[in-house]
Amino acid sequence: MASILDEYEDSLHRSVSVQQSRASVGIPHSGYVNARLEKETPIFNKQRIDFAPPEKINSLVVSSNQLCMSLGKDTLLRIDLGKPDEPNQVELGRKDEAKVYKMFLDHTGSHLLIALNTSECLYLNRSVQKVRALSRWKGHLIESVGWNKFLGSETNTGPILVGTSQGQIYEAEISVSEGSLFSTNPDQYFRQVYTLEEESGPAPVCCLEIERGIEGKFFIIATTRKRLFQFVGKVPEGTEQQGFSSIFAVHADHLPSFREFPANLGFSEIAFYTPKLRSNPRSFAWMMGNGVLYGTLDYSRPDSILSDERVWVYPPDIDITVNKPISIVLTQFHFLLLLSDRVKAVCTLNGQVVFQDLFLEKFGLLTRMIKDPTVQQIWIHTEKVVFRYHVQRESRDVWKMYMNMNKFDLAKEYCKDRPECLDIVLAKEAEHCFQNKRYLDSAKCYALTQNYFEEIALKFIEAKQEEALMEFLIKKLNNLKPSEKTQTTLLTTWLTELYLNWLGILQGDPSQRNLYLDTREKFRTFLSSPKNKECLFNNRASIYELLASHGDTEHMVYFAVIMQDYERVVAHHCQHDEYDEALNVLSRHRDEKLFYKFSPVLIQHIPKKVVDAWISMGSRLDARNLIPALVNYSQSASTEQINEAIRYMEFCVYQLEETQQAIHNYLLSLYALCRPDSLLSYLEQAGTNPNRIHYDLKYALRLCAEHGHRRACVHIYKVMELYEEAVDLALQVDVDLAKSCADLPEDDEELRKKLWLKIARHVVQEEKDVKKAMACLSSCALLKIEDVLPFFPDFVTIDHFKEAICNSLEDYNKHIEELKREMEEATQSAKRIREDIQEMRNKYGSVEPQEKCAACDFPLLNRPFYLFLCGHMFHYDCLLQAVFPNLPAYKQAKLEDLQKKLAATSQPSKSHHRPKDADTISLGKGQQSREQIKADIDDIVAAECVYCGELMIRSIDKPFIDPQKYEEEMQSWL
Repeated sequence: MASILDEYEDSLHRSVSVQQSRASVGIPHSGYVNARLEKETPIFNKQRIDFAPPEKINSLVVSSNQLCMSLGKDTLLRIDLGKPDEPNQVELGRKDEAKVYKMFLDHTGSHLLIALNTSECLYLNRSVQKVRALSRWKGHLIESVGWNKFLGSETNTGPILVGTSQGQIYEAEISVSEGSLFSTNPDQYFRQVYTLEEESGPAPVCCLEIERGIEGKFFIIATTRKRLFQFVGKVPEGTEQQGFSSIFAVHADHLPSFREFPANLGFSEIAFYTPKLRSNPRSFAWMMGNGVLYGTLDYSRPDSILSDERVWVYPPDIDITVNKPISIVLTQFHFLLLLSDRVKAVCTLNGQVVFQDLFLEKFGLLTRMIKDPTVQQIWIHTEKVVFRYHVQRESRDVWKMYMNMNKFDLAKEYCKDRPECLDIVLAKEAEHCFQNKRYLDSAKCYALTQNYFEEIALKFIEAKQEEALMEFLIKKLNNLKPSEKTQTTLLTTWLTELYLNWLGILQGDPSQRNLYLDTREKFRTFLSSPKNKECLFNNRASIYELLASHGDTEHMVYFAVIMQDYERVVAHHCQHDEYDEALNVLSRHRDEKLFYKFSPVLIQHIPKKVVDAWISMGSRLDARNLIPALVNYSQSASTEQINEAIRYMEFCVYQLEETQQAIHNYLLSLYALCRPDSLLSYLEQAGTNPNRIHYDLKYALRLCAEHGHRRACVHIYKVMELYEEAVDLALQVDVDLAKSCADLPEDDEELRKKLWLKIARHVVQEEKDVKKAMACLSSCALLKIEDVLPFFPDFVTIDHFKEAICNSLEDYNKHIEELKREMEEATQSAKRIREDIQEMRNKYGSVEPQEKCAACDFPLLNRPFYLFLCGHMFHYDCLLQAVFPNLPAYKQAKLEDLQKKLAATSQPSKSHHRPKDADTISLGKGQQSREQIKADIDDIVAAECVYCGELMIRSIDKPFIDPQKYEEEMQSWL
């Protein structure tokens, strides 16, 4: 037994080597290759266990990887299959002729019951070595045990059910004491709860199974040779430990529900299949005289847990009178029947034998077959050999069976990871739906297959099923990859054509209105699908042609909106006089270029709404591009309509604060044409500073002159500083306006006087109003009576000028007195200046011999020097060096020029033959020139003390080190 796992690993290595050998001959790794390998690898892979028992095997049980077998008369062998090299042998310790009749192992592999043919029962726990007799069980031949999978543990079985050969069902509980090896009585209690009967009376209880449903409901299944009983009842929450007596008590006066079959094997056996991730069985198979009753377990049913029952008769080669089946095991899709010399596997889906394994005579007759529910391994033994079956990929061919049964959903479920099989199922389902005239379902399935596209399309065309064809094309289109652009284009164009044809047919039939609306919605969904967007955009010209050929302007507009081809949409609305719709499209998508293009058309019909739309766009629109539309509109429109153009221009000027000259000029033209009052207020609001005015002054002047707006012209003349023209034009309108213009040139008194003379002449000569002329004299201080007298005619009497003449004479007298006072002040100032000059000439300072230069700190008297009133003294050259860098450039140049001239005058004459008089004269002139040069140099260099004057103040922000010499200075310090 030690080599069980070793042989199991060898079988796996052999399987891997087969796959590697096939790969080495160049078979590609595809789904079809996997299908071949699956067919060649049996689902039920048998392995003989390398184990030679010293005595014959009486019985064998396996659960939770724990194997127990009875050898000979008195030996029990226990093996943990996780540690097969550590078997454990236990002696039963029986001295009589008792033999092991049956063994029962619970789901945890911890509790082993050994039924003897002497109507006794022994118990062995996995954690102990000593077998204990169950005294309360004595006198009963145990046929079956129903383990409690919900309350059982490694030391306690919880309430369990025990079936005897006399038909009694007992409830019992076995517990291992923690304080000692066993308590006095390991069997806590043993009480009868029910008796099973057939027509002839009590019958052996062949099988017992306890299952728990929902809401605390328990189901107990018990079988005899011909009957299958079900006990259903609730155990109150918290009372599960009290057992199942309450369930059986319900049926004390009447029989529970049962299934009965006439044939009889002399015994029966029931098997269950529990998926790995579930705690409750999902299906059952009951082996009885008439065959195998197979079904599923539905825990939600109120009275019976059995569901979807069917009876699979035994294969023809099984004669229950001669070669009856011995045991049954249930897997997910098969049940295995054990005969004396072979094993047959029957598919639960179709009842056909899919596997048969014949055993050699040398192994002896097959005794029993059992399954470990936790690891899904099947064990078979004879009296001297043990075999094990591994179930490998049992569902590999289930899809075929479901497909042949037309259960396509289940078939697809079991081949979803095998594309080659899934394609076969889909093709079969599509053909099945097509034959049953379920064309839409057929199209959906065909679209998922790899069948030839042309064949399927022609199939639907021949059947005149355009709707199904469209469904097929849509599904096919959705399954295409992004790289398959040609196929995408073909399908998209074809679908568009089909949709348009179908819509055209339905639109003409009022009875198909609902279908038409539904199809239209599908077509629009198709056009707006994000997946089709790129293809439709690249082929939009073809789509437009298709839509136009069908005359479907509604969907042409819809498609144009999807493609964001708003220009086409707006143009369509304009062509059909749907101006409001066109403007709505423009306002919704806010495309500036489209506004510029379609505004000339729209403003002719809905000016107010168009202007409102422009205003809502705000600064996104360039008003200059809209002026052509407004110009064309205003030339043929009424005053009321022009007001809309003015409204938008005012919005641009006052709200958006536009400064473009074209906008302001156009607003001026509109004002001049329709709103003269607003014209002048606009001009005045614009101001009089030409640099801040945004309209063209010359254009505005010409425009106002053409329309006779003289006040506006006067304002423009004032802005242009053409005051004479302003006054001349203002005199034609209003003298007061002319007066306001005459006072504008404040800095030019001569011009201002000239302008007032124009006004005076006009008043005298044109209006002949002497009093108003005299008022002009009081308005302008520059005018005198003598300036305006020439304008009056000779016959005017002096009485009109008496007051003006007297005022003029008084002014002259005051002016003469003022001039006298100024002359006296000037004489006194000149006298004081002469005294100051004389005082300065006599001023002197004393220098001590030890005085030093304030700049170089050397003795002062060694070289020419300067003495300032503040007390600072400098050598001439030191002062020049300090002052020169801070002088302006022009003074530096002048100082250099003076120094050159001074140097030239100090050079001795090279001529030795000049006359003496000439030399004297020349020397005198040179000496005067030299003194003058020195004085000029002193004015520049010694104008102020370099430490106390403005030079020191101006140099406060000057760096100590010249920036240009900073690097050089820094390097000198390193």
